[in-house]
Amino acid sequence: MKHWKALEKSQKVRFIVVAVVIFLFLLLGMLVPVLFPGTIFANIIASSIGKFFNLVDFFKNNYVTLLESVTVIIFVWIINRLLLLLITVISRKGSRSETIANLMKSVVKYLSVLLAFFLILSAWNVPTPTLLAGAGILGLAISFGAQSLIEDVISGLFIIFEKQFSVGDVIQVDDFRGQVREIGIRVTKFEDVYGDIKIINNSDIRGAVNTSSQLSLAICHISISYGEDIRKVEEIILKNLDTIKEAIPAIEEGPYYKGVETLGDSSVVIRVQARTKEMKKYQVVRDLNREMKLLFDKYNIQIPFPQLVVHHEKESTNE
Repeated sequence: MKHWKALEKSQKVRFIVVAVVIFLFLLLGMLVPVLFPGTIFANIIASSIGKFFNLVDFFKNNYVTLLESVTVIIFVWIINRLLLLLITVISRKGSRSETIANLMKSVVKYLSVLLAFFLILSAWNVPTPTLLAGAGILGLAISFGAQSLIEDVISGLFIIFEKQFSVGDVIQVDDFRGQVREIGIRVTKFEDVYGDIKIINNSDIRGAVNTSSQLSLAICHISISYGEDIRKVEEIILKNLDTIKEAIPAIEEGPYYKGVETLGDSSVVIRVQARTKEMKKYQVVRDLNREMKLLFDKYNIQIPFPQLVVHHEKESTNE
């Protein structure tokens, strides 16, 4: 319904016209020989359109095979649903188990379709051994032209079974950083911080950095004036670390005061850091910056900012 509403008026008209034409052809092929048997018009329709749309005779001559085909489809569908349910039940909670379960579900779906396809062909008396031999030759021919596809599949299997990363991990691939949403046989889907989904072929995932394997560092660099007593500043920071942790629940370890980072041109840069989950790292950095600013304001610790000093020379006067 949503897709129909999204269509333009001209597209709707074309769709309706095509549907009406197909419907009329079906009526001509099925009903004319029945309603006007023995007439010239019926003979013309039967020898032309009726060859393709004589569905009455088709169902009359093949209803047993059609019922067998429907039974095969229902049977395979039930087996497919039972296997998918079984995979869901036996898979334990966890990102790796979820990844393997998704892979097994994909394999079951593909195998179910292939099984139903060959069983239906067998019901229609198609020689499946010959078809399998032909499919093998065709698969061999396709494999030479689909090396990238095979490479993607093999790379996907290595990613899963070598535990390189799992669903939910945050991965850095070249200049892209995102959370793994789905690992498929051929492609892997990542979601970046903007919510966009990036799809990358498994064979193109090289040199990936798994930033979720351990807690990530959230680093706060803040400057103080050279005129401040560094010992006093350090004492204030150390005394308030527990308060900062209470203010930032996302911190898993820390925060810790790590000392003087650099001696800048107009300030002393100190470092405070904490450990948190990768997905919360940047927010924890923002929260650390905020808490340190509030702390320095409370104790009147000066945070320098760029200043420009202009010297005016006095003009000499000649007596």
